[in-house]
This record gives sequence, structure tokens and C-alpha cells, in this order.
Amino acid sequence: MKFNKEGRRRKIHYRIRKKVSGTPVRPRLSVYRSNKSIYCQAIDDVSGITLFAASSREESVSSKGGNKVEQSKAVGKLIAERAQVHNITTVVFDRGGYLYHGRVKALADGAREGGLQF
Repeated sequence: MKFNKEGRRRKIHYRIRKKVSGTPVRPRLSVYRSNKSIYCQAIDDVSGITLFAASSREESVSSKGGNKVEQSKAVGKLIAERAQVHNITTVVFDRGGYLYHGRVKALADGAREGGLQF
């Protein structure tokens, strides 16, 4: 594995994934953060499918404007709305090897405000 930022993050992500797994009742809320956008999806690891997803590239989020932290919070609220449609109230949070800080924390806070429990 490469000893750069991406390799370090992957190594941490693999360590997290050994412990965190999603079920149909309590899916894994996986986060991916790029330089411009943030993406999250609810995954059922038992059957290996994505149940629903949200990102800051969607028109409903990007049209509101704001900085990246505010957009991340909006993505968290959006994923919580989509979880309610699927009758899901609890998830397992997978920070994807990123520090629980900044945009990742804002997404988690937005999801909690929307009604999801971790």
C-alpha cells in the first residue's frame, strides 16, 4: 500500500470495515469526501446492495449554495429523509477513513437532525 494520504485513508477504512457492517434493518451509512463534493449511501452488506444515496452534486443541494460544510449538512438531512421513506431509523456510521471533523461531522449532524440514529 502506498504511503501517501490516500493509502493512509484506505488503511484506516479497512480497519473500520472489519468492525462495521450493515444489515437490511440497520444499514451502513458510508461517506466519501472528494475535494469538491461529498457523497453518502446506505448499504446493506448482507445482500451487497445500496439502498439509497445522496450527494452534494444533486440539484436540490447545490442550488442552495453555501460553503462545503453547509452543503454536507444538507446532504445529511437529505439522506435522513430518504431513510424515512424506506422506514429506516437507525444506521451504522462508516466515516470512510476520514477524521470525524469538518464536512464528515457536518453530514453526521445533519443526518441526526433529520431523525437518523447512530
